[in-house]
Amino acid sequence: MFGGGQVKYDRALTVFSPEGRLFQVEYALEAVRRGTLAVAVKTKECVCLAAEIKIPSNLIDADSIDKLFQVDEHIGVAISGLHADARTLINYARVQAQSFRLTYDEPVRLNMLVKSLADIKQQYTQFGGIRPFGCALFFIAIDPAGPQIYTTSPSGIYRAFKAYALGSGEATARDYLKENYAEDLTFDETVKLTLTALKESINEKPTKDNTRFAYIKSEDNKFHMCSKDEVVKFLSLIKEEPKPEPKVKIKAFFNLFLFRNFKFYISK
Repeated sequence: MFGGGQVKYDRALTVFSPEGRLFQVEYALEAVRRGTLAVAVKTKECVCLAAEIKIPSNLIDADSIDKLFQVDEHIGVAISGLHADARTLINYARVQAQSFRLTYDEPVRLNMLVKSLADIKQQYTQFGGIRPFGCALFFIAIDPAGPQIYTTSPSGIYRAFKAYALGSGEATARDYLKENYAEDLTFDETVKLTLTALKESINEKPTKDNTRFAYIKSEDNKFHMCSKDEVVKFLSLIKEEPKPEPKVKIKAFFNLFLFRNFKFYISK
């Protein structure tokens, strides 16, 4: 009855498939999943954000590749997916944050800002002649509600998290965060958890050139983008330590040695 399968229903944004799916929106979500990885972790005293950047050629100046951006003095964002699409949304977020500050003489709350962006993304899934934004925005902030992590997807959905990862390798990073996250971590422990989750989920070794890092502390609520020297200092927290030789193998070998000698003695 519904011959043609997926191809029949992915040519227009506003056409639902018989299963209730919008394939163009799903394609936009796939663009996010194929983007470089970003990881965020919040605790009671801080929120940290780390991201990987891809350097496709040694002729490219790595400093010209942006992955983390400042939206307001207390808000930062990482992007995953199409950078050009994200740049437009970030500029809109900056205008909204400054407009709120001028109107009410106080910093905007992150959940309000994220909701306004998600509303725009949702509109781009509902009308013909346009396409969804092929990016997800990964916000961190400390506002009157405390440390915050929010994400927005191309579908217009937004969610708050305690720790999360977006991009290529996100499943591995999320599993690591589930196993190791705690709300009472210190700042150094939060930095270590964030960078370790990133390191365990990407194919390259994190360095000062392919890693971007930012944080906000509750003592001043200011978004701080780390320099390369600071990134090197934080990466030193996750240096691999030499693993001791497992004692189980030695014990098993010793037991096998005794067993063989005992059999030899009995046979005599």
